[in-house]
Amino acid sequence: MFKKKKLLPPEATFREVWKNGDLATKLSFVIMGAAQLKNKQWLKGIIFLLTEVVFFAWLVLGGLATISGLSNLGVNKTIHRTVDAQGYPITVQPDASLPILLYGVLALIVVGLLIYIYYVSLKSTRHLYALNRDGKHIPTTKDDLKSLMDERIHQTLMAIPLIGILIFTVLPLMINILVAFTNYDFKHQIGFSWTGFEAFGKIFTQGNIAYTFFSLLAWTIIWAILATFTTFFFGVLLALLIESKGIKYKGVWRTLFVIVFAMPQFMSLLMMSQFFADGGPINTWLQNMHIISANNPIPFLSDPIFAKATVLLVNMWIGIPVSMLLATAIIQNISQDQIEAARIDGANTFQVFRSITLPQILFVMTPALIQQFVGNINNFNVIFLLTGGGPLNANFYQAGSTDLLVTWLFNLTMKGGIANYNIGSAIGIFIFIVVAGFSLITYRRTNAFKEGSN
Repeated sequence: MFKKKKLLPPEATFREVWKNGDLATKLSFVIMGAAQLKNKQWLKGIIFLLTEVVFFAWLVLGGLATISGLSNLGVNKTIHRTVDAQGYPITVQPDASLPILLYGVLALIVVGLLIYIYYVSLKSTRHLYALNRDGKHIPTTKDDLKSLMDERIHQTLMAIPLIGILIFTVLPLMINILVAFTNYDFKHQIGFSWTGFEAFGKIFTQGNIAYTFFSLLAWTIIWAILATFTTFFFGVLLALLIESKGIKYKGVWRTLFVIVFAMPQFMSLLMMSQFFADGGPINTWLQNMHIISANNPIPFLSDPIFAKATVLLVNMWIGIPVSMLLATAIIQNISQDQIEAARIDGANTFQVFRSITLPQILFVMTPALIQQFVGNINNFNVIFLLTGGGPLNANFYQAGSTDLLVTWLFNLTMKGGIANYNIGSAIGIFIFIVVAGFSLITYRRTNAFKEGSN
C-alpha cells in the first residue's frame, strides 16, 4: 500500500497567533488582509480585503434573500387572478422555482468559497506571524508573483479548470440532486415545492412506475453484463486468431476491424436501424431468397425478444474492435520464452491460453472491463439510435421494452407534455450511487490496483 507521509506540525497554532500576534494579526481574524497589508504584501492584502467587502455587500444587497428563497422555492405556486390597486383584474404567474433553486445553490457555493478564502487568509496570517517570530524574510508581492509562476505553477494552472468544474459540473450536479427532492414535474413546471423523498418512493413503490423501474433495472444489468462479456470474449478471440501463426496480412485484418471502430457510432447505429427494420434490406433479401414469406418479416426491432438480441448483436459489431486492439497489444507483449517453456512441459494450446495468455490479458484489461461495464449501464447511443427504446410496452410507464434506466430517464425529462423531472433526477441519483459504488469496490479488488499500491 502507499506509505503515508508524516504530516509536519504547523509553524504555529491559530491560538498562538491570536494570543501573541500584534494588532494587525488579530484584526486578520475579522478583517481579511490586515496582516498582509501591515507586512507590505499589498496585492494579497487588497485581494483578501476586497473579497470580504464585496461578499458582505452582496450578502446584504441580495445574497441573504437569495439563500432564504431555498426554504420554499417561491411563495406563489399556481396561476391565479386578482385585482391591482386600481381594481383592474390581473393574472399572477407562479414564482419561477427553478431560477430560485439555481441562484440559491450558486449563493451557497459563493458562501463556501468565501469560507475557503477566509481559511486561506488565516493560514497566510499564521505564516506571516511565524516568519516575524523567527526573524525570517517576509516575501514581497514580487516574490509571491514569482512563486506563482515557479514552484506554485500548478496552483496557477489549475485555477481556471477548477473554476470551470465548479460552474459546469458541480453546480448542475447539485441542481439535479436537489430536483429529486421536489415535485418538479409536468403538473408543476414553473412553481414547485420541496417534497422530501416522495420521488424515490414513487420509483420503488408506486404502481407501474415501480414496475417499470425494477423491470428496466433488471434489463439494464443483464444488458451491461452480456454487452461487456460478448465484446470482451469475441474481441480476445479475434485478436488470438489474427495473431496466430499462419495468418497472413495481419495488419490488413486489423485495419478492417479498426475501420468499423473509426466510423462515427451514430452513423453505424442509424444504418443498422434501417437494415434491421421490418421493411429493411435484410428482411427484403430474405424474402427475395424465399427464406421467409413476404407477409412475415423477422421482427428484429418490433418484437421485445428479437429487439434485445439485435441490440446485443449490433453492440458486438461496434465494441469487438476495441477489445481486439487492447488484447492484441497485450498478446504481442507476452514473453514467447514463457510460452515455449510451457509447450516443452507438454502444455497444449488451450492450457497455454488458460494459464498464461488469459491471466495476463485480464491483469491489464480488468480496469478497462470495469469501465466498459459502467459505460454499458449508461449506453444511451446504442439503445436510443437503434430502437428508440422500443418496441412499446403497455405495462411500462413512458418506456419501451429495450429502454435502459438512462434512456428511460431521458424519456421522463425530455418529453415536455408529460415530463417528470423529479423522478428522472431520483433515477439519476440511483444510477450514480450504483455505478460509483460498483466501480470503486471492483477496481480496488483488481490485481492491477493491488500491485500498483504496493
